[in-house]
Amino acid sequence: MNIVRLDKYVSHSTGLSRSEVKKLLLCGQITVNGSVIKSGDMKISESDSVLCRGKLCIYKKNVYYMLNKPQGYISATEDGLHKTVNELFPEEISKRVFPSGRLDIDTEGLLIMTDDGELVHRLTSPSHGVKKVYYAKLEGIVRAEHADIFSAGIPLGDFTAKPALLDILSIDDKAGTSEVRITVTEGKFHQVKRMAEYIGCKVTYLKREKIGSLCLDEALEPGEYRELTEQETDILKKE
Repeated sequence: MNIVRLDKYVSHSTGLSRSEVKKLLLCGQITVNGSVIKSGDMKISESDSVLCRGKLCIYKKNVYYMLNKPQGYISATEDGLHKTVNELFPEEISKRVFPSGRLDIDTEGLLIMTDDGELVHRLTSPSHGVKKVYYAKLEGIVRAEHADIFSAGIPLGDFTAKPALLDILSIDDKAGTSEVRITVTEGKFHQVKRMAEYIGCKVTYLKREKIGSLCLDEALEPGEYRELTEQETDILKKE
């Protein structure tokens, strides 16, 4: 940890806003190495012991959460028309994190919420080629030759999708439906849906299951989240 101001240290450790921290400082609720401190500009290092309302503050430069995004929410921090994924978090987390990439409003599944801009760029930039795996239900029958079309790259008008992997999970000829798993290394606007349309199918359900080596925690119901473990964070940073 680099040397940081006391108010920033407490804010990042507790999720409190700077103004809330300032009030606690003025009330004598924050101590450094046993001494009450009332100024937020004091410099704090790793060797210092900081308590807020009697609880030890553990500084976190960045935070990382796994969200099972439900349908009906957009991948944004705020919006005037729709509910946002940030609304699924308590205020102390919501005001700090933002979504890593986007899932359509009707798409479910794995979404990383963080304040680490460098990691977001790594996970979302096509140049890094991080794999994203989706489970999809389709109207239309997928055949083996469609996998070859996906692996060759699909021209979508405004761009050509990079080679992708199409795994056929099941086909119901009578109902005219298919279940597939699609792996892409991009994630552009409506990309998976548009790739399905290219082969004459329509996505009726879409869920992201995996980003790089990180799988969605099956214990998380839609709308639920948990903090990533240190090991999971390290894995994402190496993707």
